[in-house]
Amino acid sequence: MSYLGVEQSLTGRRWVGPAVEVERQAEALAQMTHLPRPLCAVLARLGVAGEEVPGFLEPKLRDLMPDPRSMRDMEKASGRILQAVQRRERIAIFADYDVDGGSSAALLIDWLRQLGLEATLYVPDRIDEGYGPNVPAMQQLASAHDLIICVDCGTLSHEPIAAAEGADVVVLDHHLGGETLPDCVAVVNPNRQDEDGALAHLCAAAVVFMVLVDCGRLMREAGTPGPNLMSLLDLVALATVADVAPLRGVNRAFVRSGLQVMARRERPGLVALSDVARLDTAPSSYHLGYVLGPRINAGGRIGQADLGARLLATRDRHEAEALAERLDKLNSERREVEEAVRASALAQAEERGLDAPLVWAAGEGWHPGVVGIVASRLKEMTNRPSVVIGFDGGEGKGSGRSVSGVDLGASIQKLAAEGLLIKGGGHKMAAGLTVAEDKLDAAMERLAELLAKQGAGQGGAADLRLDGLMMPGVCSTELCDRMEQAGPFGAGAPGPRFAMPDAQILFAKEVGTGHLKITAGDGMGAKVDAICFGAFDTPMGQALSQHKGARFHLAGRFEINEWNGRRNVQMRLEDAAPAAG
Repeated sequence: MSYLGVEQSLTGRRWVGPAVEVERQAEALAQMTHLPRPLCAVLARLGVAGEEVPGFLEPKLRDLMPDPRSMRDMEKASGRILQAVQRRERIAIFADYDVDGGSSAALLIDWLRQLGLEATLYVPDRIDEGYGPNVPAMQQLASAHDLIICVDCGTLSHEPIAAAEGADVVVLDHHLGGETLPDCVAVVNPNRQDEDGALAHLCAAAVVFMVLVDCGRLMREAGTPGPNLMSLLDLVALATVADVAPLRGVNRAFVRSGLQVMARRERPGLVALSDVARLDTAPSSYHLGYVLGPRINAGGRIGQADLGARLLATRDRHEAEALAERLDKLNSERREVEEAVRASALAQAEERGLDAPLVWAAGEGWHPGVVGIVASRLKEMTNRPSVVIGFDGGEGKGSGRSVSGVDLGASIQKLAAEGLLIKGGGHKMAAGLTVAEDKLDAAMERLAELLAKQGAGQGGAADLRLDGLMMPGVCSTELCDRMEQAGPFGAGAPGPRFAMPDAQILFAKEVGTGHLKITAGDGMGAKVDAICFGAFDTPMGQALSQHKGARFHLAGRFEINEWNGRRNVQMRLEDAAPAAG
């Protein structure tokens, strides 16, 4: 049954309210904890029990941090890395070209630098070399280094790692492992097939951090002081959010603590990038995922692959500013390339149908650096796993994004094992693949079948899920601050979203280029400002700006807008529907 009777909103969506059992739990939490009812609604939806509330609202890393040695090969990895430090060996870091790879590399470079060692950074070119270690690169690195550490890659790279003759190799990764592991010193990966899955939600940077924690333990046992690991948590937080790792368990503590470190503005690369992005408030998980992350990714997508890692690792302010400017420019170029591919992919996907278990599109010449972000757009639009593939001749390179509860990486890996893909792998929420053109249709048909068995395609593509009602007289800056305590919000923990029912539109106008700003009231004197970016010329924007006294149900997220030292509640408007009668 739809919420507030909204079967089709002004953006074409059905509104869905909290389930009955969630409502009951929210009421019980409110009585037990005396916390605000809207906050209890969010906690109940996140599955937090009464006795867990204090610890959930104040997640501490010391309470949630697992024992690093619960992961296989941990002691082998930390022992070999410390041996390289003690012997002053030549160390190379082979990193993936995304935010997680760049953050992982920067973690190691920073840590080693504090111990007096400069590591060599190698990031493969997305187009010329593709994902992960390759034979020529590994041979080249092995000829000049004693230890190669592969981060955010390497678990399936049997042949390239075997080619690294003369050097030891350590793999620190989180992508799904195969039946066999490459022959190297250690493979630390919570998604190895012989792991129990308890830490499967960690990104690669979190795995690297845990290795460094174990290195610190070994150094303390030897009576040697080690680097300050807490100062590195900004990188772990950035990678966790940008790689869409579920924000639960220790990941919540990583992000909460990392944001506090980032707010101190001590890392030149993140300071420069924040400034070039005009980020003038304390960073939040939203900023990591939608402001900083895309800019860091831009180098790997359409520019020079190592720019992001270099930005995050540099200690030179002038170098940081130059790299940040370059990445910001590349990000603008990326948007243009992405928009062209997005429009073509959406048209193709719509023709094929958006209600299937899998939404996919493929095209000749689509830039491989943007297919992943276009897949993410399709996933967000349809609430379905999505795959977008760019072909160059008879071979296509694609990227996929999944929805909660559907393991895309395992399904892609199964396709590769069945011979329908040239190669493929990833993790639950994201995966990459290479496919021959003559096997494209068969591969996508089989993938849809595998995803359907996991429940993909069962939810409404256009459902907007709401936590309940919020009246403007209730929502204060104090309540917004309390709601933030239930965060950080992101993958696996969507942020609070409420409906403001039967609202009067007191003011509406276009601001900036195509943005809609309104003031809505409850008819009893209480009111709230709302903003909806890019919505003025949409059906929703036109209906609200030309309301003629009609009332509307509004839906969105309540947040604090800071301007000229003042803090006010603002609604980030996502949807609206005419109020009945």
